[in-house]
Amino acid sequence: MEDERLLVKGRKVVIGDGIVPASIIVKNGKIIDIIYDYNFEMDDSVPVIDGGNLVIMPGIVDSHVHVNEPGRTEWEGYETATKAAATGGITTIVDMPLNCVPVTTSMSAFSIKLKEAADKAFVDVAFWGGVIPGNQSELRPMINAGISGFKCFLIHSGIDEFPKVSEYDLHNAMVQLRRTDSVLLFHAEMDVDDIPSAEDKNPQAYQTFVESRPDSMELEAVKLVCKLCVHYRVPCHIVHLSSAECLPLIQVARAQGGPLTCETCHHYLSFDAESIPDKDTSYKCCPPIRSKQNQETLWEALKSGIIDLVVSDHSPCTADLKQLDTGDFMKAWGGISSLQFGLSSFWTSARQRSMTVFDIVRLMCENTAKLAGIHTRKGKISRGYDADFVIWDPNESFVITEEIIQHKNKVTPYMGKRLNGVVHQTIVRGNTVYKNGRVTVKPYGELILKSRSAKGKL
Repeated sequence: MEDERLLVKGRKVVIGDGIVPASIIVKNGKIIDIIYDYNFEMDDSVPVIDGGNLVIMPGIVDSHVHVNEPGRTEWEGYETATKAAATGGITTIVDMPLNCVPVTTSMSAFSIKLKEAADKAFVDVAFWGGVIPGNQSELRPMINAGISGFKCFLIHSGIDEFPKVSEYDLHNAMVQLRRTDSVLLFHAEMDVDDIPSAEDKNPQAYQTFVESRPDSMELEAVKLVCKLCVHYRVPCHIVHLSSAECLPLIQVARAQGGPLTCETCHHYLSFDAESIPDKDTSYKCCPPIRSKQNQETLWEALKSGIIDLVVSDHSPCTADLKQLDTGDFMKAWGGISSLQFGLSSFWTSARQRSMTVFDIVRLMCENTAKLAGIHTRKGKISRGYDADFVIWDPNESFVITEEIIQHKNKVTPYMGKRLNGVVHQTIVRGNTVYKNGRVTVKPYGELILKSRSAKGKL
């Protein structure tokens, strides 16, 4: 491909700390210049994408997605997941090391995943590896091959092939990760002694499930993460934080010099325990959606910068595993499907709290790209960056119906909800992958391997 040029222009382009009229010159998928003039023109041979009065923003980077391919493609796959991403204005996803088969805990498994993902993705895809007991010798080879970092569980992961790690395992892993630029992600829940028995309680009641995963499980896990992070000075990241009680621990660890970051998810910000109907297992996730008061504290932590990023944790499964027929929260698979609706669900609630599109860029573009080590090419509109854009209307709304859902299994707690923010067009490296209700026929996505020189601080 030589000298393939494109002009992307609009009156409301989000660049840095401003929303400005601009014309963005793209060459071979990269931004080569930005002209702060909506009326700028090039010769007639250059295609033009004109956003008019719509908002043009950096493409969303969702750094927490379970694609499940290979091995569990009946749950999800690269084609359906990335079509959903494109429809929602996401231009890059970072795929988790489970629930695929084999799990991505070795160089051989990583090679298999790369082969499976090739030529199927409609948006760009980067990858997380996994830390499990005994695989510390696999970490450096995966780092050298371009993996973005690693995830581990401090509690049963839900699948036997991805076992939880002990503190001993973590010490071994930290030694391997020292003096690299890699990051270790933690599912921060641990088994504790104060979990009440659910044996005589109604399994169809959401409160029964919430009580079975108390805040103390997250607190104990976060204490361990903080201790290790401060001791080893290895970048650590807490995924899907649900309990606001953990926030002071995170602040203390940072004050002590620990390179610690954390995320929360759209469902913790959109739903609260008091509003979840009994028997509706589409809302089940681990850790659980907690109280309204807890939710408001999470929002305040987003505003203040204690929580660094917001992601989907898209974790689909087949409908039967959600136990929709029985409504049994204790047996249902714990995972929420929401990849396609992240931008709109966040904006629907954020705008009610006086947050702006700049908060979206910070929490869902820039910081997610930094976490995955791809921030030198993703997450902002700037010269030298990939030409990744979402063109959307923050004031338009839509209702989620099964017909518009692109991911494979259509079970989601967002069904029937009205959300603000309609994506009109999604552009990945200069290629339109979604426009006005239609995903392109050709999968334009590339596999993104982390450059080991890419270092960024959240």
